[in-house]
Amino acid sequence: MKIGVYVDGYNLYYGGRGICGRGTPGWRWMDIRSMMHQVVSTHSNWQGPFDLRVVYCTARIKGRGNSSGQRDQDVYLRALKTHGAVDVIEYGTYVERIAYSPLAIPDKGRRPILAQADWPVVIKDSKGSDVPGATFMASVSRREEKGSDVNVATHLLIDVLEKNIDAAVVVSNDSDLKKPIEVSRTHVPVGLVNPTKSYPAGALNGSPTVGVGEHWWYQLTPADFTSAQMPSPVKHLVKPPGW
Repeated sequence: MKIGVYVDGYNLYYGGRGICGRGTPGWRWMDIRSMMHQVVSTHSNWQGPFDLRVVYCTARIKGRGNSSGQRDQDVYLRALKTHGAVDVIEYGTYVERIAYSPLAIPDKGRRPILAQADWPVVIKDSKGSDVPGATFMASVSRREEKGSDVNVATHLLIDVLEKNIDAAVVVSNDSDLKKPIEVSRTHVPVGLVNPTKSYPAGALNGSPTVGVGEHWWYQLTPADFTSAQMPSPVKHLVKPPGW
């Protein structure tokens, strides 16, 4: 059975950090092919043997302010290809910018409450008069990955519509993938792997029997990460310290 596996790399990495713990070693050096083969074998009703084609969508981080992170990522990406843990690495872009937003604090549901001026911290206008309820504005450095969701959707639909695969696995919890996944379910069975500790995005839910059927959903656990690690070294590529 030919299975296309489409991975949002940033969703997987930050999801793993939430599931396994930010400071926890032993999970980042992921062998994605091994991990997904185990997930499909254990949590789907699909009939093997399985031939996986893994497309890993990510973006190279910039070294300014995070040179060690850039080096670690570069080693990992080269190890993925050298070890054969992925077939394709599709790159988006990594954007650094300054964003301006109202200052806010979270309520119990993590929803934002705007911070407003009140005694003893008050805001005055140009004439020196108090401005009750003034909103504070903050400028923050924002680093964002762009394009992984589009690249996941593009590779998925190309392979589905050109009949390159018998089934698909999407590793993401991004609700923006709702439509391409819906379309894919009318052509091939689709497994959806949530790599985060959050509830599955509602837009990605559905019936296992819709379209061609045999669809399934799964949420990764710490064991999925720690049991699917590449060896170190991979030839001359050594796992970064703390990984």
